[in-house]
Amino acid sequence: MQIAQSLAGFTAGEADLLRRAMGKKKRKELEKQKERFINGAVKNGIKKDLASFIFTKIEPFAEYGFNKSHAAAYALIAYQTAYLKTYHKEDFIAATMQTELSSTNKLREFVEELKKLKVNVIKPCINDCYADFRAEKNKIFYSLAAIKSVGFEAISNVVKEREQNGKFKSINDFIKRTDPKNVNKLQLEGLVKAGAFDCIEKNRKKIFLSIPKIIIAIKNFNDDKINNQSSLFENMEEINNKPFEFETNDSWTKKELLSQEFSSLGFYMSDHPLNEYKSIFDHLKIKSYKDFLNNEEKESQVAGTIMSIQEKKSSKGTPFAIIKFTDISGEFELFLFSELLTKNRDKLKESSSFILTLHKDLSVGDKIQRRINIRKILDISDVVNNSYKNVSIELNNGANLDELKETLKEEGKTAIKIIVKNNNKKLIFELEKARKFNFSLFNHIKNMENVKKISF
Repeated sequence: MQIAQSLAGFTAGEADLLRRAMGKKKRKELEKQKERFINGAVKNGIKKDLASFIFTKIEPFAEYGFNKSHAAAYALIAYQTAYLKTYHKEDFIAATMQTELSSTNKLREFVEELKKLKVNVIKPCINDCYADFRAEKNKIFYSLAAIKSVGFEAISNVVKEREQNGKFKSINDFIKRTDPKNVNKLQLEGLVKAGAFDCIEKNRKKIFLSIPKIIIAIKNFNDDKINNQSSLFENMEEINNKPFEFETNDSWTKKELLSQEFSSLGFYMSDHPLNEYKSIFDHLKIKSYKDFLNNEEKESQVAGTIMSIQEKKSSKGTPFAIIKFTDISGEFELFLFSELLTKNRDKLKESSSFILTLHKDLSVGDKIQRRINIRKILDISDVVNNSYKNVSIELNNGANLDELKETLKEEGKTAIKIIVKNNNKKLIFELEKARKFNFSLFNHIKNMENVKKISF
């Protein structure tokens, strides 16, 4: 702005119009401003070629240039936030998370940041957490109102009841002490899926399928209390203390539980879906993204679970996607280009897990840059449940061979060797027929007593 005023005779207002035209890349307006700048500079005794050259130098800077007042304000805010994050990290991040209560994507990023800062995030709990985010030394209590479909005011009233009359001891206790105005089907489903009732009943499916019955029980109990109809029951105390009869005792599988948790929170808190495959990843040489990024291998297989997927189009109109993955070590973002996207679009869903074949291009210039490309994408179950050509099972003394025989009784495509160590000797037996061997069998055999090692 000062250059335009000093060299081309612009007023402060005219210089600001020039800045806006440059910043917003308004080509038509910019051409007008360029002509005015050059004419003004020529009037002030500057050669036309030089004035044009100066303008071409100003233009790229102005696309992201700040005047002093902006720069000073941003610098002050940067200093204040850096100070708060360094010396009051729990309170600062809890307050910041509160401003993003309805944005699960932002909250997920904060939770990842808290992991790096070694601040413990207390998962949603009806007896410990609050409607808002609360901070203590080295921990933050996750907001119950940040769970999808849970209203701030309604859950605040439930928390108020807990603070006045103590923690909820059971589902029955929750039913008796909750106002029907503060609960509905969607809200209870969100709380259950997020694990907020784990402190009083660990079986989430058991509560989830009983939610309609719980809502009716809350309403009936509240109506009886209002109408003072307790005299209709011969033994009210016995009825009140009677355990709630759930609709089922079935449990969700680990995969189902984590999928439901993801749908409620937008990320995983109690566990990670890739943890159940950890033991087989080493055998299949599947790495974490962080390990692949930091080593010198050009190509490797990496496991990842989709957190979010954003589909876009290039300037040529071809589709591509920006996919945010998570693995056990953290989050990472990759581009998936047209051919692979079109081929895999139907199975690319949030919370689905995949094995990615990644290729790393190293370009050396002023600095080393790594560009990661996805060469292949496979559903994780297709990879881990694939038949293996050769498997060796190494046993210690005392292994139960009868149990192993029963486990491997089904014929299949895998050649299996049994290695037994006995009195400092190694005995190797190869099963006459190929057997069925998959991920579930691998997990079962790995956990058997005196099984030392399984090799592929």
